[in-house]
Amino acid sequence: MYKYLLKPLFFLFSPESIHHFVFKFIRITFKVPGIASLTHSFYSVKDPRLNVRLFGLVFENPVGLAAGFDKDAKLFDELGAFGFGFVEVGTLTPRAQGGNPKPRMFRLPADKALINRMGFNNEGVAAAAERLKKRKTRIIIGGNIGKNKDTPNEEAMKDYESSFETLFPHADYFVVNVSSPNTPNLRALQDREPLTKLLTRLMELNRQKPAPKPLLLKIAPDLSNEQLDDIIAIVQETKIDGVVATNTTIARSGLQTTNDKLQTIGAGGLSGKPLSKRSTEVIRYLSEKSGKAFPIIASGGIHTAEDAIEKLNAGASLVQVYTGFVYEGPAVAKKICKGILKHK
Repeated sequence: MYKYLLKPLFFLFSPESIHHFVFKFIRITFKVPGIASLTHSFYSVKDPRLNVRLFGLVFENPVGLAAGFDKDAKLFDELGAFGFGFVEVGTLTPRAQGGNPKPRMFRLPADKALINRMGFNNEGVAAAAERLKKRKTRIIIGGNIGKNKDTPNEEAMKDYESSFETLFPHADYFVVNVSSPNTPNLRALQDREPLTKLLTRLMELNRQKPAPKPLLLKIAPDLSNEQLDDIIAIVQETKIDGVVATNTTIARSGLQTTNDKLQTIGAGGLSGKPLSKRSTEVIRYLSEKSGKAFPIIASGGIHTAEDAIEKLNAGASLVQVYTGFVYEGPAVAKKICKGILKHK
């Protein structure tokens, strides 16, 4: 029903406006007694073979919802009911910010892709923490943190420290986002020296806690092999818990969408099917070159069970969807889980 009825209707409206509409609809609908449990029973696949034990956590299944979908931690319990094993909220910044001017999200239907330049629009980490305090379910929550747009890179560490501390009691794991292409100069923090300093400091704060939590790094798909070698070295030096591979790409090669349309859209990070191959290449490189020294969460172009299995075979332990949720609909996690079970 989604692909042939709802998606064509949704695609008549701007991506951001329909996103907010769907959020409001889900929020209102889930207030009806029994809807949450009914949704969970329909969309969830219960099978112990899907369980993943990682970072000291037990994921009910390996399929998560990537950061960006529930930026402000407003719908994590409800979204978890659609069969996801975990939900990553954010990217969250210390102070609220409006993000980049609209329009800032665009569909590329011919490529099953999206381009976004949202710019870390969010209500601030403190507001998200207040909502996470009221978590009603046992869904595993990841906290994706970044810096404010107007914070110079030399002072970025303070932003990450602040968000980490505020969110620490309420997230099950953390992801450090230095790879979004939509915040000016953010990707410069992926360079070896600033990244090592940032992750070392966050790990120091983490170890000071009575029960430290998993800390991961989200990287761009546009890194060279030499830069990926640096990432491996940094992970091993700082002893962070893993990597999320990958964020959106600034590349535009091989798309079916016309150049005229791409020029009209302009800058932004590309996600969806066109990212799948490169994301898998990055995962395989990191896994093989490091000797599987650390866990990898796969993100990028996962729409089907085959996409997810490809990432798992390349060395990932978990997978995340975002654009796949938009194009494939609310049953995407269920379909992927069923496909994975067939290959067990």
